[in-house]
Amino acid sequence: MNLLTENWMIKLLSLVFALVLWFFVMGEQNLEKGFAVPIELSNIPEGLIVSNSVPSLIDVRISGPRSILFNLQQRDLAINIDLKGLSPGVTSYKRLEERFNLSRNLKVTRVSPSIIDVSLDRIRAKRVPVKVLLDGDPPVGFEVVSVVAKPSHVTVSGAGSELKNVSEVSTDLIQISAVREDFTQMVPIDYVGTFTALKDDKTVEVTVVIRPINRPAKGR
Repeated sequence: MNLLTENWMIKLLSLVFALVLWFFVMGEQNLEKGFAVPIELSNIPEGLIVSNSVPSLIDVRISGPRSILFNLQQRDLAINIDLKGLSPGVTSYKRLEERFNLSRNLKVTRVSPSIIDVSLDRIRAKRVPVKVLLDGDPPVGFEVVSVVAKPSHVTVSGAGSELKNVSEVSTDLIQISAVREDFTQMVPIDYVGTFTALKDDKTVEVTVVIRPINRPAKGR
């Protein structure tokens, strides 16, 4: 007991000093931490559209002293890619690690993907016909005489490179299996482009004319 109580003040101070030193050492220990960093595109030139899939997040690994690293906020790491003044075509952005405004004690150890490609294309518009899709057949003894969509054509707009492959758009399926008479209904247009979209009309008015089949009279 004498050994424990003798010079207890010095021993207590030594313990406190040891704890402070331990926390200091742990605080300055180098670690590596991963962040999901958002990619922001700004100042897209008028008349142009981004026509490729640009990742919204990239994986970034940063190493440095624990005390600094864990005070780093993810909102401080966003990467802004300024597209001002660019022309149609593909622009590659490299050395993304240089875009971070980090403390000199921190180091970016990995960026994935390491290169961001941005493809710009001119915005075009194209009028294409509407194809009405019917599901099933009328009951026995009836037939579809005509199918009319109003409007018969709609405008699709977006990336010119994609638009050149769009020749028509289709409606949702219209069920006619149990129908014996004419009908008119509003039908959504089923079109989802990657970098193109319907400009105005999203639905069309479809009129389907159904009549009994005229059978020739049997001879006597």
